[in-house]
Amino acid sequence: MRSAVLTAAYRHWLRPGLFRAYGADPERVHEAVIRALGVLGATPAAAVMKLLAGAPASPVRVAGVWFPGRVGVAAGLDKDGVAARSWAPLGFGFAELGTVTASAQPGNPRPRVFRLADSRALINRMGFNNLGANALAHRLAAWGVRRGENTLGLPLGVSIGKTRTVPLDQAAADYVQSLTAVHRYADYVAVNVSSPNTAGLRHLQDKGLLADLVAALVAAAASLDPVPVPIFVKVAPDLSDEELDGTLEASLGAGAAGFVAANTTLARTGLRPPDQRYARQSGGLSGAPLTRRSREVVARTVRAGLPVIASGGIMSPGDAEAMLDLGAAAVQVFTGFIFSGPGLVAGINARCAVAREPSRGGSADDLF
Repeated sequence: MRSAVLTAAYRHWLRPGLFRAYGADPERVHEAVIRALGVLGATPAAAVMKLLAGAPASPVRVAGVWFPGRVGVAAGLDKDGVAARSWAPLGFGFAELGTVTASAQPGNPRPRVFRLADSRALINRMGFNNLGANALAHRLAAWGVRRGENTLGLPLGVSIGKTRTVPLDQAAADYVQSLTAVHRYADYVAVNVSSPNTAGLRHLQDKGLLADLVAALVAAAASLDPVPVPIFVKVAPDLSDEELDGTLEASLGAGAAGFVAANTTLARTGLRPPDQRYARQSGGLSGAPLTRRSREVVARTVRAGLPVIASGGIMSPGDAEAMLDLGAAAVQVFTGFIFSGPGLVAGINARCAVAREPSRGGSADDLF
């Protein structure tokens, strides 16, 4: 009931105004919403949001990190952690901030985000625009965030990427610099080598390069903390089965703790006729057209034997449940949240509360 009411209110009252705001510029709307959530999370309004959205459900331990719920914020939604204090009140069980890079960078020229309303999709070519890993670290430190303490009511992951101007042969040192900045505050770190919006970045998914990168991060994490922060690898949906297997094998051998599957896609299949005019726009496609391929990638990724956080094409509670049934430990939403609002989170939590009580599968502590 909560999910249906929230979804209806968002779709019929709030979303139409948001989608028309700022000349229908999706990036400016996104920035305004994140700023607003950043303010609301520090006020009594957070308690109201929590009352309306409800609590996370079906807790699970993933790579040693306790998630109070199975649905999280996907990377890209809150790059610089501005709204981090609002994600728990909105019912999320974890939030992945970023992607941040070692050096601040503006990203690609605007316009760089396109809303495909009929297809329930987005195309973005942001290019890791962010204030830098140190800026995120300083913000979290100012709020008293520390790894393992759930200071903001939920665990925080941080997605890290390569600074655009850094050559591929120096990428490992660049990623380690970001890791060093955020390790005190991140409950896990996701290595983004799969964004299509930084030139050459996806070459880092090649087995040799990826093995060296992940090994360097795992070694750095071990040197920074007695209990190292878990390192996850985020994979692309555009890899062939053979390429994906190679990526998984390299990550596993280098000491990765888990995977995020999957990033945005360069494919343009599944667009509705009114949105075909966007097919030539460069960038990564997310949303409903990615649902089927994301499930295929998750199904293959779970065979590697490490925890998988499913991301991509999760537009409904049923989509989330399908990912969990495939073996994913948890799910993340981004485009689905933009199109359906907090009702989607409430709906996933409600579905998990009914279908995934710990008593049905042993203690939640024992899942991973």
